[in-house]
Amino acid sequence: MREIILDTETTGLDCNLGDRITEIGCVEVVDCIPTGRTFHTYVNPQRDVPEIVTKITGLTAEFLADKPLFEDVAEKFCAFVGDAVIVAHNAPFDAGFVNMELGRLGRDIYPSQRFKDTVRIAREKFPGAHASLDALCKRFNISLETRDKHGALVDALLLAEVYLELNGGRTRALDLAGDGGNAGAKVAFPARPQRPVPLASRIRDEERAAHDAFLETLGGALIWKKFGSA
Repeated sequence: MREIILDTETTGLDCNLGDRITEIGCVEVVDCIPTGRTFHTYVNPQRDVPEIVTKITGLTAEFLADKPLFEDVAEKFCAFVGDAVIVAHNAPFDAGFVNMELGRLGRDIYPSQRFKDTVRIAREKFPGAHASLDALCKRFNISLETRDKHGALVDALLLAEVYLELNGGRTRALDLAGDGGNAGAKVAFPARPQRPVPLASRIRDEERAAHDAFLETLGGALIWKKFGSA
């Protein structure tokens, strides 16, 4: 199943009070395994960026001033998401901001059932434990070296690893059947070659005789007799 791991950075916490998106990061996963396809863009929020937000994200109004508006990236963003389920950490937050931006443009918004919330999944899996992205990365031994600041694509990539662990871990990448699709998403084990010379039988003569005597007690047409005694 194709899903999109989504993270956004914003100017604040409330999309209903004028806060806007400043950065979008997306990672495509198929059957919970990242495919290598990503989407990333900074967005000019057309408003100031509070100092406290800059300390968290490193983004300033000056840096974002020459970046595209959301309306300039909306088409590419929606095309990348397609009809996939959207996975986010604290999904109502990201859903609210994305839908606010889409609504401002008169575009269809994403219904709530399109979203999966990894915070909720983590709390159900680990009741009473911290469910922040940092805490889950530490729980699953996922390196946080790339995360000196909150960044949408960095956090989406980390969340993709967390999401995989929440759904069974890296063993999901091992597909014994191997369907040949989704390169990089599944690992197919190679078939073992046939032995050039069969191994010698380790059955002793008395064991073979006892086996044949037992078969005679069964009566009727035995399938073993079609192929001779083993």
